[in-house]
Amino acid sequence: MKQKLTALLLALATALTVCACSGGASSSAASEKSYKIAIVQLVDNSAFSEMISAFQAKMNELGYTDKNTVFDIKNAQGDMSTLNSICADLKNSDYDLIVPIVTPAAQAVVNAEVSAPVVFISVTSPVGAGIMTSMDQPDKNATGTSNVVPVDEIFSLAKKLTPDASNIGILYCPGEKNAVLTVEKAKAYLDENDYTYTEVTVASSGDVQQAAQSLAGKVDAIYVPIDSTVQSAMEQVTAAAAANHIPVYGSDPVMVKSGALACVSVSNTQLGQQSAEMADKVLQGTAVADIPAVALTDYQYVVNASAAADLEITIPEIDGLVKMGE
Repeated sequence: MKQKLTALLLALATALTVCACSGGASSSAASEKSYKIAIVQLVDNSAFSEMISAFQAKMNELGYTDKNTVFDIKNAQGDMSTLNSICADLKNSDYDLIVPIVTPAAQAVVNAEVSAPVVFISVTSPVGAGIMTSMDQPDKNATGTSNVVPVDEIFSLAKKLTPDASNIGILYCPGEKNAVLTVEKAKAYLDENDYTYTEVTVASSGDVQQAAQSLAGKVDAIYVPIDSTVQSAMEQVTAAAAANHIPVYGSDPVMVKSGALACVSVSNTQLGQQSAEMADKVLQGTAVADIPAVALTDYQYVVNASAAADLEITIPEIDGLVKMGE
């Protein structure tokens, strides 16, 4: 009897040991060594901060904590020459991973031909931006997440909110490939649906206020695509629009927080989380070329209730619509 009890206790102890080891398997691979990760952005804004926070939080869940991982955030403060200098310094750095935020940073990192693998967050069109030639087979040492911009959805929402708006102003920076590609899609949609439009471009955030003021007096509504330059001065756009009693339609909830009437976009949090899962695969040995880029299409519809009230717009009942500022 004593021998059977001893054998049973030994078997139980062995089972508990195996269970404990397997329970920690998801994070143990990351905790066995240390990592350095560079996060690169052209400019700082709330949308990018949300992406970075989500990325870091998910990485922490996966075992990349402050005990074994350094997250080094490099911000070019809106200056392209500074961004290019940052990327040149990264070319032969000792980082284990480079994480550029949105298109301008991703282009600069890839063009610098950095030696470390790259996992980008929220690039509107990776192929169109020259970051890869195929979403399914990354070929320039870079993969990541894409935020497909649903211009048809935003203008369909605009039709419900402001049905009389037929002349659309488009405000963007032509130096941002993501903005240019989105504007091309927007103009094609507007042409096909009997709208007219007026384009105004800016070279820097310092040009936004004057550009928005000149545009606001000529159009029924202003549309701002995915554009870091304009987004960084979004309150100046919405102020100019409010002075002329017209709505602004954006491409990110951050724009709505800054006074735009509405947007349709993918979640910045989901973009950061998905890129973190891809980063984990890279850091654990999977080749970048074997990790297809991912286009997120789970859209969120956001309306600014305060802006709607100021414009005397009644917000219709739409499934999934989020009302901000109530």
